[in-house]
Amino acid sequence: MATPQISAFPPNLSPRLTLAHIASFPRLRALAWQKNELYAGRGYNLLRTHVKGSSIEWKKVAAYSPVWWRTLTTSTRLSYRLFRDGFHALAVLSSGHLVAAVPEAILSLRPMEREFRLSHRVLRGTRPLHFAVTPDDRVFWGEYFDNAARDEVHIYVSTDRGATWDVAYTFARGTIRHVHNIVYDRWANCLWVLTGDAESECRIIRASCDFSAVEVVLAGHQQARAAALVPASDGIYFSSDTPLGRNHLYRLDRQDRLTQIEPLSSSSIYGCRAGQTLFFSTMVEPSAVNCDRNARLYGSLNGQDWHGLLSFKKDLWPPGLFQYANIFLPDGENTSGVLAASTIAVQSGDLETSLWQVQSQFGQPASS
Repeated sequence: MATPQISAFPPNLSPRLTLAHIASFPRLRALAWQKNELYAGRGYNLLRTHVKGSSIEWKKVAAYSPVWWRTLTTSTRLSYRLFRDGFHALAVLSSGHLVAAVPEAILSLRPMEREFRLSHRVLRGTRPLHFAVTPDDRVFWGEYFDNAARDEVHIYVSTDRGATWDVAYTFARGTIRHVHNIVYDRWANCLWVLTGDAESECRIIRASCDFSAVEVVLAGHQQARAAALVPASDGIYFSSDTPLGRNHLYRLDRQDRLTQIEPLSSSSIYGCRAGQTLFFSTMVEPSAVNCDRNARLYGSLNGQDWHGLLSFKKDLWPPGLFQYANIFLPDGENTSGVLAASTIAVQSGDLETSLWQVQSQFGQPASS
């Protein structure tokens, strides 16, 4: 089917997307945006900066005290990677509360506090990959663990800003392996749930925010195996995450019509928006099909015209132990016009966050 025209620019006059480097910060992982404030983790310290222009000043927000031996493993880059240390996900609530994921634990932080509290011990797997937050500050996460036996899998919800957790929905035994991501869609006021990994387990699900209505929209093949999804006014954009075939970017419009819009060099598990600009990244995952040794960043000003923007070559350390080369993209709403990208397991920029001004080819900042 024909691709809908959604660009705000006249045909043949769409400016090309470019990135202008602002600054880079070692041993920092970008986690989440709240408008033009960016939160990032350095070890088990949470930092925040107000992004405006090229002057970037990080201030400590709070910290978490993990088990004693993790104070040792965070001290070097390789042990940090080996033990999957630090903050992995963060939700910023409208109330000022914060919810975070660290290895084997979900944490919460009240406004004006400086020390994260343990609110839930993760018993299956090590941590969720993302949080979803609805406008009324309900927070959701799905279980992500190996699940070789295909046991039932839970989605958890907190209605008290991360203090306690209840099961919101359960996938029956034998239906999925685990939950990759849950994303709130403000245009449709719904949740998108992404699951994997085998054919029938690969699902893109639309659910009401109380899970009273759950609808499987796409399922049954590896191109429905996704971990990154970004809502937009015209639909949702998602990337496939399969080592078994060629990966692509897709758009599912508001009438549930699916369009394949761009091939990718490898599996993709992160996506974000900076203003109105869309971004997805790829990782270097061992695969007989996807052989690229570079983690790459793709972006689009209009959802139709996509450009390869950044490339980072995998380092020499074994990926099974020391993680796949990847470009982490933070969650949350970003109105700054600046892209934050955190790289890991790459030859230049390992465990580093870089900030980039999003521009058109004419040198003007992209619209937010």
